[in-house]
Amino acid sequence: MKKTLILAFAAMIMAVCSAKEPKTLITYFSASGITKSLSQELAAATGADLFEIEGAQPYTAEDVNLGNREARAFKEMADKSFRPEIKAKPEKLKSYDVVFIGFPIWGDAAPNIINTFIEQNDLKGKTVIIFSTSGSSNLTNSYNKLKEQYPDLNLVEGTTLKRNPTPEARQAVIDKLKEAIPAK
Repeated sequence: MKKTLILAFAAMIMAVCSAKEPKTLITYFSASGITKSLSQELAAATGADLFEIEGAQPYTAEDVNLGNREARAFKEMADKSFRPEIKAKPEKLKSYDVVFIGFPIWGDAAPNIINTFIEQNDLKGKTVIIFSTSGSSNLTNSYNKLKEQYPDLNLVEGTTLKRNPTPEARQAVIDKLKEAIPAK
């Protein structure tokens, strides 16, 4: 009887120990560094891998100057079919269960480079959690637009880090994004 209980207990411990966290990748596009720093904090808090989505033609501060209607960002967003080239794809994407995609909100939407990333990478079967940084917009409209464009993806709406957050607000964003990772 004791031996049976010990074996059953050992089997339970082995089952719990073998249940691993989903393998997670945090991808992000950051024009000014704000989304990058948030992504780095999230990676440190979750133990996830990190991948920066970069334009083949790098974005300068003038390219993303939202006060200038002639800036590259405005021109790209005016043509919803435009797909800026990306510099590289993440390696071993198939090995990840969860992929975060972070971006600054431009014109109440994800920058077109996010569409390029989604369309050039096989994200089917993965949990894709989106998050953003913004001065005033929230993520819901961007999420809804992406959900409409990519209905076959398992998109999860994360949250937005607003401009000039307190340390507590920043931590709340990290905590909410951590909670969005599904248990495996």
